Amino acid sequence: MARVLVIGAGGVGTVVVHKMAGLPGVFSDIMLASRTKSKCDAIARKVGGDRIKTAKVDADNVPQLVALIRTFKPDLVVNVALPYQDLTIMDACLETETSYLDTANYEPRDEAKFEYKWQWAYQERFREAGITAILGCGFDPGVTSVFTAYAAKHHFDEIHYLDIVDCNAGDHGKAFATNFNPEINIREVTQKGKYFENGKWVETEPHEIHKPLNYPEIGPKESYLIYHEELESLVKNFPTLKRARFWMTFGQEYLTHLRVIQNIGMAGIEPVMYEGHEIVPIQFLKAVLPNPGDLGENYKGWTSIGCRIRGVREGKEKTYYVYNNCSHEAAYAETGTQAVSYTTGVPAMIGAMMYLKGLWKKPGVFNVEEFDPDPFMEALNQHGLPWHEIHNADLEL
Repeated sequence: MARVLVIGAGGVGTVVVHKMAGLPGVFSDIMLASRTKSKCDAIARKVGGDRIKTAKVDADNVPQLVALIRTFKPDLVVNVALPYQDLTIMDACLETETSYLDTANYEPRDEAKFEYKWQWAYQERFREAGITAILGCGFDPGVTSVFTAYAAKHHFDEIHYLDIVDCNAGDHGKAFATNFNPEINIREVTQKGKYFENGKWVETEPHEIHKPLNYPEIGPKESYLIYHEELESLVKNFPTLKRARFWMTFGQEYLTHLRVIQNIGMAGIEPVMYEGHEIVPIQFLKAVLPNPGDLGENYKGWTSIGCRIRGVREGKEKTYYVYNNCSHEAAYAETGTQAVSYTTGVPAMIGAMMYLKGLWKKPGVFNVEEFDPDPFMEALNQHGLPWHEIHNADLEL
């Protein structure tokens, strides 16, 4: 029986509290907080049963966060707010000696840059306070990192090549929309690509490297090499890796819209003057794009996310593909969200459960692959994200 504070009332927050509410033996008291309390109240009503308490908090404001934590007294804070707010929430957790979990690493507001150094810098302070920080417990990062740890534990003596593949083969009927916060999404996919090879990082132009890959039950989809944050921690924690890459699918219509948005300056993160007021172009764009939380009702099709791994087992080369396929329609039927929110929210709930059961609990700051993958993998099958394995097949990469 434990108390959990969830910060962030978007699609992922909706999934997290929905799934937590179904496990009263683990999550006895749940509070959902965000800057807009009415959003929390609406989610609580959908979950029903008076299982979810709600509160207003500005996640950029450490004193507000501290006050809420001290009032509610959670055993764990689950951060599914914006990546910009990771450090303020971690600061509040340190001040109140409360453990912490998030789904995405910190990035500064004024620079589109994914890097763990800011959060890894909290290692000693969290260790000395005797509390745990679990970083990147969504799907990617998150499940993909656990998949890698599971492969290393059970199927390989050494992992040499890792390709994380992320396919969204769904159709929501919109000309252009993002599947999560537009500002974060567009910043992520428009930055330069980067991958790890032979001990160094290789940078590419955005979407420069691409090829069709076949996804189970979906078929071939053009896949683009981009940089993604879990690569940084995985190459650190699995030093036998010779190469690590991340691939994501994009439709041509999506890329055309994205190119126009960039060319006319609407993806910019530097303020500009408009009628005497400073506005940030990408934040204005966010205001006029479809709300990702409203896409679920008409979303059809599947996501497919997994790890394609090559390495050595008992002196012989081996390949291994572990993946999950998730239905947009099934996700919406269960939680009222689309599959991208579902595949992030379910692992966050499972990570919280791992901590509260004492399975992923030690002082300091850790990425998910640093914990035992087995109970997490078992829980994926039990809570809506079943995984599948393919051994010694063509990885296409």
